[in-house]
Amino acid sequence: MSIKNIRLEVMQFLEKNVDSFVEQYLIPVEKIWQPSDFLPDSQGENFFEEVKELREIAKELPYDFWVTLVGDTITEEALPTYESWLMDVEGIDQQQEGQGNGWAKWVRQWTGEENRHGDLLNKYLYLSGRVNMREIEMTTQHLINDGFDIGTGTDPYKNFVYTSFQELATYVSHNRVAQMAKKFGDNKLSKMCKMIAGDEMRHHHAYSEFVTRIFQVDPSEMMLAFQYMMKQKIVMPAHFLRESGQKISSAFEQFSDSAQRIGVYTANDYVEIMQKLINKWEIDKITNLSDEAEKARDFLMKLPARMAKISERIVIPKESHIFKWVEPARL
Repeated sequence: MSIKNIRLEVMQFLEKNVDSFVEQYLIPVEKIWQPSDFLPDSQGENFFEEVKELREIAKELPYDFWVTLVGDTITEEALPTYESWLMDVEGIDQQQEGQGNGWAKWVRQWTGEENRHGDLLNKYLYLSGRVNMREIEMTTQHLINDGFDIGTGTDPYKNFVYTSFQELATYVSHNRVAQMAKKFGDNKLSKMCKMIAGDEMRHHHAYSEFVTRIFQVDPSEMMLAFQYMMKQKIVMPAHFLRESGQKISSAFEQFSDSAQRIGVYTANDYVEIMQKLINKWEIDKITNLSDEAEKARDFLMKLPARMAKISERIVIPKESHIFKWVEPARL
């Protein structure tokens, strides 16, 4: 049987558990938080006072913080790209019997939860008065137009490695922003980012569980897929980020520099996430591997230490790039 057919068989085998995955890792619409829970109530009598307070506190937040928050928001807002990509993965069929198969149900409900993140952050940015919303909106539209290429193709094994890694990376980023917002006295923004981070951690647990299940039934191919993704490196979803009038991907490095400069997401975090996945999937204990997969395992076990040495040599520019999204604070 071909590798592709075996992957489809494994996806069909796991699909029997999709309802339990949804129940365990996602929260019903009526019970989960919504963006309006954390924003000034536009129907309330104190709306304008609450907005004024939000704007006053926002003045205290530093430049790189705003750049990072805007970049995180744009990344969340490009959700249509991520949903359409996942719907194209082998074993996920949104056309089957009208409603799609179990995996399509998972992707739609995961998307529904993720959609709240961009909604919340976008509204906060709009109310803050610290950013150029039109520039942000143009960057978001460009990012959706440009799509992304995360190197997985339609392979479910590689895609689940990517989502396991990326959901944890997004947790780290939102959680750090929450900590910094609290440090600067913006407790409401801190709460917003903390809630988003909580969602990302749940989603990470889900996707990493999918990989655990695949290791149990197709260990060699799953090991090779993991090695492939780590060898080529995980690219961020916003790696095609650009400002208005600029070339594709031209803004991503400067955005990453801002995030690294203030310690929101660093090269060291990348290495730590890799090590956490190796530990979580107990790569050192997997049995019944082919010779090729054994070599892949050896590569993976040594990789974090090698990457850590490389990350120590990275030099981040001290000066912030001035983005069209955020003007420096007026004194």
